[in-house]
Formats: sequence, structure tokens, C-alpha cells
Amino acid sequence: MTRHAYITDLSDTEFLRLAPHLPRPSPLGRPRLHPIREILDATFYVLRTGCQWRLLPHEFPPWSTVYYWFRRWRLDGTWERLNRELRERVRVAAGREPQPSAAILDSQSVKTTSVGGVRGYDGAKKLSGRKRHVLVDVLGLVLRAKVHSAALQDRAAVSLVLTGIDQQIPRLAHLWVDQGYTGTGKDWIERELGWSVAVVKHPPLPRGEWVPHGDVTHPETVWFTWERLPRAKKAFRGVLPRRWAVERTFSWFGQSRRLSKEYERLCQTSESVIYAVMTRLMLRRLARV
Repeated sequence: MTRHAYITDLSDTEFLRLAPHLPRPSPLGRPRLHPIREILDATFYVLRTGCQWRLLPHEFPPWSTVYYWFRRWRLDGTWERLNRELRERVRVAAGREPQPSAAILDSQSVKTTSVGGVRGYDGAKKLSGRKRHVLVDVLGLVLRAKVHSAALQDRAAVSLVLTGIDQQIPRLAHLWVDQGYTGTGKDWIERELGWSVAVVKHPPLPRGEWVPHGDVTHPETVWFTWERLPRAKKAFRGVLPRRWAVERTFSWFGQSRRLSKEYERLCQTSESVIYAVMTRLMLRRLARV
């Protein structure tokens, strides 16, 4: 069936960049009824628009076929591998080494829906849902994604996110984090991975000031008292160095409606959605090279 192209469809150039990294079809069994490019176009449509699998437009292959391949690639790690291999190509195209030597770690708390699955209450953000923990390089490209209950504090989730990452990316030696990882989180990274950790934060706001009293023309009569300043209103205090890269990554997630909330029952499915979204984003970059 011929159809008009959606803006989520892969262009010819994008598919040529992706094709060498796709799993080879098995020589055994029944041949594929639908081309893998149509399966990918349908998958990226679901991720970008946020529609349910069963509501996939009829001009795409059957929804059960599309979901079968998405689930199969989640189970065998294909989405994570595509993210890794395309990330290395994007980094080389940007004039960098394939593997980074420094990274940024941060989390994003997101509400869940009534679909069920793991969830918890994040007291800091005052929401019930899950946390998306991502490790990104200085370009904002995802090195690793872990989704878990929002009740788990950032410092407590460090081992869950970073265990084994030093073997996958041996060049990593430095990490930028926010104040949520101070204490046990920072200590675990330095002890178990041997990395240096920099906590990036705004300078503290002044809480008070010394106020002079008396006749300032006669210094011997001047005396001072400490007076507390009124509580400052919450306002944007500027972009933090390095931390802005991971915040931009979270904004990339927001452009795909499937990531506007946690719609998935399994945390592993949410992680695969993140890798698939980043795969689509990196293909656009590679197509412009």
C-alpha cells in the first residue's frame, strides 16, 4: 500500500546510515513479510506521537508485528547496541574520540499512568512515578539509561546505574554530578570506579549581612549587628557548566510524546524507548554529515 510519508519516517540517507548496524535476517524460517524499514518507521511513529500500539495507522504493518520486533530488540539488546554504535559514529563525526573520557550523571522524575508496574513517591519533586537515570557524554548522547522507582534517592541509585560501565567504556575517568549525589553516591564512584567526581552547583545565597550602626563619621562609635536577609524568591539563576548538557537531553526526551509520562509497565521497556529515541535523533545528525 502506497502512503504519504510521515515526518517520523527514515529518509533514504538515514536508512543507509542505519542499515549496516541492523541485525542480519536469519537464513532459516519464513521470509519477512514486511521490510524492516517499514517496521522502523512504524516504531518511530509510535515513539514520536505517543499513540498506543493497537492504534497504529493502517498503512503501517500490523501493530502486532511492529511490537514484536520492538520487544525482540529489547530482549536481545539491539536498541542499546544501536545507540552505542551510532553514538560512536556521531562522536567521530564531531571530531572526538569514539568513547568519552568524561560524562554527566543526572535523573528525571516522571509521573506514571494507571498501567501498573514499578513506581514510588519522590518527596523532593512531590510526585508518584519513576526516575530516569541517564549517563551522558558532553554532547548529551546517552551512554546508559536506567529506569527505577522514584522513591530511590539519587545517591542510592548510583551503583544501579554505573555498575559495569567502566568495563564498557574504559576511557571514562571523570564525572560531573549535582548535589543529590554527594555523600555515599560520590564516595561509591570514587571507591569502586576510581573516577574523579565534580559536584556542580550554584554558589550559596547570602543568608544575612552585617549592618553598621552609630555615627559612621566617627568609627569608634560604630557597632555592627548581624541581620538575616528575607528569603529569596525562587528564580532561574543561570545555566550550570556541564550540567546543561544532560538537561538538554531530557528536553530531547520531551519531544517524543511516548516519554511525556511513564506509559510502560516494565522499566526495561522504558529504557529501550530511550535508546530508540536517541537512535532516531542521532540518525538525523549522521544524515547531515
